[in-house]
Amino acid sequence: MFGPILGVAAALVLGIAAVGVTFVLGMRAKSPIVQGAIIWLGKHLFNGMQMRTAGTPGAYAAIIRHRGRVSGQRYETPVGAFETADAILIALPYGRSNWARNVLAAGQATLVFEGETIQVDSPELIPMASVETVFEPREQRMHRIFGVTDVLRLHRVDDTLAMAGLPSATSVAVAA
Repeated sequence: MFGPILGVAAALVLGIAAVGVTFVLGMRAKSPIVQGAIIWLGKHLFNGMQMRTAGTPGAYAAIIRHRGRVSGQRYETPVGAFETADAILIALPYGRSNWARNVLAAGQATLVFEGETIQVDSPELIPMASVETVFEPREQRMHRIFGVTDVLRLHRVDDTLAMAGLPSATSVAVAA
């Protein structure tokens, strides 16, 4: 009686393990088949759930608002953002995804992060190796497991203006 049940359970465990190994190896190899499936699942299942809390204080995900470089349509995408003293970093596990290409092409976006809406600009791709140590150890392990090699670095608009010696919109309003 327990033989068939154990056989089904073993087959299920092996199937799940095979899917997990395929997922990790596919992500590391940047397989279009695996990444395409994950991106599709993200768009149609996970992003909707993630957007419920994204951008709020303490949430894992921030929201990046951007425009399609071809369609001009506005999009909102949940992303994992990390703020440093001089930039906001977003690891790119899928490489140059559509949202990242949109932000790079536009040269700016809006980020909803920790309950704050931030205008960002000067997007640039940088190697993960140059900033990996600023991420938490758990994040660093995930980046290594999935072979994340690129990070999108963004700057707050006010910070960019200050570096250029120009007054920010906030300082102009205060001065007026």
